[in-house]
Amino acid sequence: MPRQTALPSSLKPRLITREAAAAYICVSANVFDQMVRAGTMPRPKILGERRKAWDVRELDTAIDLLPSDGNDPGVDETWSDVDASKVAAIR
Repeated sequence: MPRQTALPSSLKPRLITREAAAAYICVSANVFDQMVRAGTMPRPKILGERRKAWDVRELDTAIDLLPSDGNDPGVDETWSDVDASKVAAIR
């Protein structure tokens, strides 16, 4: 039985396939490959001689580092008006 179907629904997989990683970041598998080669997306983890998978946490970090449309890539003002105390209260 594949690992994904063996997991309880409350426990999301930590590692995902190339196709799933591409879908996760909303691009085609070919574009995802280009982003990995360019260093925009992380390289896969090696699970065996022929098996590779991508770490969802590393993908999330790479996504966070992508520039936002219309902003200077080094300056993201999206959350500048969020009150940190209110965010902490939500958690």
